[in-house]
Amino acid sequence: MNTLPAGPADTTPHPPIPQEAFDWYDEYAHGLIDRRTFMSRLATLTAAGFSMNLLLTTLMPNYANAEQVSFNDPDIKARYATYPSPEGHGEGRGYLVTPTALKGKGPAVLVIHENRGLNPYIADVARRVAKAGFVAFAPDALHPKGGYPGNDDEGRALQGSMDRAKIEKDFIAAAKFLKTHELSNGKLGAVGFCFGGYLVNLLAALVPEVLDAGVPFYGTPAAKELRKNIKAPLLIQLAELDTRINESWPEYEADLKAAGVNYTMHMYPKCNHGFHNDSTGRYDEKNAQLAWERTIAFFKQHLA
Repeated sequence: MNTLPAGPADTTPHPPIPQEAFDWYDEYAHGLIDRRTFMSRLATLTAAGFSMNLLLTTLMPNYANAEQVSFNDPDIKARYATYPSPEGHGEGRGYLVTPTALKGKGPAVLVIHENRGLNPYIADVARRVAKAGFVAFAPDALHPKGGYPGNDDEGRALQGSMDRAKIEKDFIAAAKFLKTHELSNGKLGAVGFCFGGYLVNLLAALVPEVLDAGVPFYGTPAAKELRKNIKAPLLIQLAELDTRINESWPEYEADLKAAGVNYTMHMYPKCNHGFHNDSTGRYDEKNAQLAWERTIAFFKQHLA
């Protein structure tokens, strides 16, 4: 599913892949270095006995590993829906998943992707949310460009080429669309990952009257001058090895305290940025499951 080459899995015994390889991938995935630099850095590890194939199959996403809830699961119903976004790109589109057992209206959760569009991992997260009993909606920022293109490299490039302010407006419109949806009881939560984590923080600060609970996974905070507006309770999920994101936490925490926000932060030990994403080698199963259990319990507490 990715444009970087990867062959069959390498079953040769080898020492653990060095942390710097995961750090380089994080820089590459967030546009801080280009592909050539990323590959050049990985090549330096081949002298230590790591094959390039092993490095790439470990670091790059394999979405066959990410499906925890099938779209054919009898407990859910999945389809796509469009919504108006007059201040954004005019129209948004997303993946709407509802529990089949839903009678009348239920609590709703906006699921917000990373910086590469609505890929299979995020679609599966939306199905997990619905299977837990919520109306789930996962917008695709790339809808104006034809939608997620099928691999993360192209998706990242497409999203990077778009007007970020309009993308943010599209997600604000999506939040309002979901909160007032005919299947929603008017209680809205949001969970997001990386760029999506930032958007959860932004929604909490920009439209406090819309968001009732937020769970940002390894996301940067909204602009400092906006943080005083936050009203919704927040469950903040951070990874110990994610120094790039964690640098912003002390100041953000101070601002949350100053604003009287009900927040909880969990720092997951020995985890990398993206530890919840089960399609890559950064996945930490034990901590990802714990973080997800906390997420669902948090939404059940605040959106009932």
